[in-house]
Order: sequence, then structure tokens, then C-alpha cells
Amino acid sequence: MSSKGIYTALSGALAQSHKLDTTAQNIANANTPGFKSDKNTFKEHLTILEKAPDVITVPRVPASIESFFDMQGTDKSYVDVDRTFVDFSQGGLKATGNSLDVALEGKGFIEVLTPQGTRLTRKGIMTLNSKGELVTTEGLHVLQKGEGPAEERKIKLNGSENITFNQKGDIFQDAQNVATLSIVEFDNNDHLKKIGHALYAITDDRIKPLANANTQIHQGFIETSNVNIVQEMTDLIQTTRNFESAQRAIKAYDEMDGKLINDVPKF
Repeated sequence: MSSKGIYTALSGALAQSHKLDTTAQNIANANTPGFKSDKNTFKEHLTILEKAPDVITVPRVPASIESFFDMQGTDKSYVDVDRTFVDFSQGGLKATGNSLDVALEGKGFIEVLTPQGTRLTRKGIMTLNSKGELVTTEGLHVLQKGEGPAEERKIKLNGSENITFNQKGDIFQDAQNVATLSIVEFDNNDHLKKIGHALYAITDDRIKPLANANTQIHQGFIETSNVNIVQEMTDLIQTTRNFESAQRAIKAYDEMDGKLINDVPKF
């Protein structure tokens, strides 16, 4: 009987270990601009669900405890990691005074060009490369709104002076509208996959952005991480305790198995 319980305790320890990794990742990026925290969900999985209906039969061993208390596998359960999802709630706004920094307020993302294709980001820290093109701090080209190929939608500016952004993402230089940031927004973000700490990819090409984005741009600001450091530290302590409890349960089951094997036969 104890051998069944040890797997349940082990699954609990693995689940808590997974949550510890996620929580630690959130805490490590508490000061990363535009970072969105990750959350875990778990579910109980019964091994009876893995059996075909014709396999679940009446007990075949007449003289045993199992024949009187046959659970048909329903007593064999374990914790299963359901999914890890991104919390896209709004982060705070922090003033930087840099004219090329922009913070997004709303559900939208800035479209950028990577070697793997177009990606999305909330990290609005930008600069100009040697060609005068607007790029992220990682060197990725920031794209402007348009229907053409991404390579043709790079934003080129005449130096870094006299540049202003309005709240719709229009870019002005010397009072001339030179481009408009490509800000994409979706009904929901379930189809977005996090790549690293700042980029997102669309996992379903059938999903199209909304025609009119309501996200506002704030020049001279950046969006801070939405990590609640107090909540994350509390979760870290609680998860650590849960992990240690699961370890103690595993040890207890192991000791019971040892007694069943070594001590019971002596009687």
C-alpha cells in the first residue's frame, strides 16, 4: 500500500519543484522592464483515467485486502502540471527622460523584426543603430505600421534629435510625421508564447490582430515588470515548505516499505 503513496508524494514534490523554478524566475526578473510574470496551475490526475473501460474489472485475487476494498485504480492519483501561463496584467510606468523610450499602456505589443521573423515585445527601450534605424537594445529592428514585408517596414530617422511620439504611436521629427509604430493588439493573448524575457511569438497564424488598437504610448517612460515581489516571496516560502513536506512523506513511505520487506517476514 505504501508503494502507491510514494508516487503520489513524489508527484507532489515534482510539482512544487516546478513552481519553485517559476517563482524564482519571476523574482529574478522583478526589475526587468516589460517583463510579465508566469503562473502555474495544477490538477489531480487519477490513473484510472489512463485505463480503457474493458480493463477495469472485478478483483481477480479472492483472498486479499484488495478483494474487499477494490478501488479499481481510483486510489492511485498524482499531481499533474496543468499549464504555465503568462500574466499579461499592466506593469507600472517609470520615467526615464529618454526620448526614445516608450511605455505601453494597454494590451498591445510593439512589433519587431528578428532573424526568426516578426516578434512582439512590451520592452520599449529603443535606440538608433549606425544606419539611423530604430532598434531595441538587443539590436532588433522596430517596425512601422504597414502592409508590406517586415524588411520594408524598418524605421529610419535623421539622428536622435527632435523626436516625439504621440499616444497613438505616430513618430514626429522636426514636426514631420515620419512613421507610425506598429502596435498590435488581440482579444486575448492565449496564443502568444514567451520567448526569453522580452519577446513573444504568435503560435497560431490564423489569429489576426485587432483592426484598431487602443493601447497608448507614453514617451520618456518604460513599463516596469508586473511582478509583485511581496507575493512572489510569500509563494516562495510556502512552496519551499510544501516541497519539504512532500520530501518527508517520501521518506516516510520509504521507511514503511523497508519495514514491510525486512521486519514483517520475521513474524
